[in-house]
Amino acid sequence: MTVKRVDQGQHYRPRMAFLKKIEALLMEMQNPDTGIKTHTQRVVITNIPHAITGSDILQWIVQHLKIIEEEALNLGNLMVKYGYIYPLQEPKNLILKTDSSLYRFQTPYFWPTQQWAADDTDYAIYLAKKNIKRKGILEEYEKEHYNLLNKKINYKWDFVIMQAKEQYRTGKERKKADRYALDCQEKAYWLVHRTPPGMQDILDYGLDRVTDPNENKKKTIDVYRREIMYYQQVIMKSTVKSSVSLGGLVKYSEQFLSNDPIMSGCLPSNPWITDDSEFWELNAKLVEIPTRMRVERWAFNFNELMRDPKGRQNFQLFLKKEFSGENLGFWEACEDLKYGDQSKVKEKAEEIYKLFLAPGARRWINIDGTTMGITVKGLKHPHRYVLDAAQTHIYMLMKKDSYGRYLKSPIYKEMLAKAIVPQETVKKSSGFPFARRHLRCSPSPVILRQQEEEAKAKEAATNVDITQVMSRLDRRSQLKQELPK
Repeated sequence: MTVKRVDQGQHYRPRMAFLKKIEALLMEMQNPDTGIKTHTQRVVITNIPHAITGSDILQWIVQHLKIIEEEALNLGNLMVKYGYIYPLQEPKNLILKTDSSLYRFQTPYFWPTQQWAADDTDYAIYLAKKNIKRKGILEEYEKEHYNLLNKKINYKWDFVIMQAKEQYRTGKERKKADRYALDCQEKAYWLVHRTPPGMQDILDYGLDRVTDPNENKKKTIDVYRREIMYYQQVIMKSTVKSSVSLGGLVKYSEQFLSNDPIMSGCLPSNPWITDDSEFWELNAKLVEIPTRMRVERWAFNFNELMRDPKGRQNFQLFLKKEFSGENLGFWEACEDLKYGDQSKVKEKAEEIYKLFLAPGARRWINIDGTTMGITVKGLKHPHRYVLDAAQTHIYMLMKKDSYGRYLKSPIYKEMLAKAIVPQETVKKSSGFPFARRHLRCSPSPVILRQQEEEAKAKEAATNVDITQVMSRLDRRSQLKQELPK
């Protein structure tokens, strides 16, 4: 088997950091004093030297790393899947069996961290040699690869066949045990580097990188100067205490707990586990009367109101009474521009400008001169996000000015009063984990300890006789007075 190096500057493939740790562990496993003892084992009618069993590998990992068998088995499977250890009895099955199945250590020359890629020419030689040996009997995916490689590197196919015949002739001159071990070694190597269909490609690291990120380059003064500026800016950034951020997270979780269908369940019933479709009907986008939980959510923040189509519809009624309904109309038109058809972007942008921004427009909106200048300049070359500045300005205007008055208005209060409160459908109890149930958290261990201490103090106080304590104190005071001065 031949292996060619590739230009690492242009075809660098990042290797996972844990592979180096696995290789260090493999070196310890092969230590003649403290590693796994290898023996000559019989496979069919051939004696294979330097073989080890799967149970020996597992036991060594457990004893050496002091971990449980499940973790040791997972680590052993990784070693086999990455090709560090290859099976002798079932070469196609790259897993570690915890029995007397036989394995051997792969040559370090073919470890995955070596800085070369498995070349197509090498794979073609391997398939051609296998084709000669088995007289045309290959796996289906191997036949496909063989035909594809024949077309891809047809200009040097004579060289491939010549190399395959030479390697096949050289292999026949080897001892039977060495020939069998080499076949298993090659098969395991190509199962890792040319994964068959249906198997996970363990060496899939994504796209090739142009440069090696681990390469040590000499840093100039400009590089150090930029790093110093970066760290200075990071230090000057305002930070938030963890207690404050955690408090905000807890507050958010408590606020949205009742609206979480997994934590609090669905009303009137869970449509995913029942045939009842009432939940979907009550929570339709533009239902006539929404649920109370949905209306209450509009008061959480302005974003919740704007995300709900029914909430925007109700908010639009309020804005019309305040003669500012064009603000929400403009915001919705900008959303349609951003997420609509690309072919109609220019046409929609012009319509929005004529309707909301042009002088004397029918639904003219009030934005500052700076924002108007940015928007008009961008409309010369319209795109999806050309109106973002104006949309953000109107959004903040509605949030700071109109939203607070809307929550206090009769329109919102009336909608909240007539909102539906669905009743839970009575059904037989089931073991489904997402059914609505009342959750009670267990008391804190600190509180339990305090309660135990209080109970012990009360018990001690009830068992003490106050008269006996007082008599003992009086007796001690008399003895002190009778002592000679």
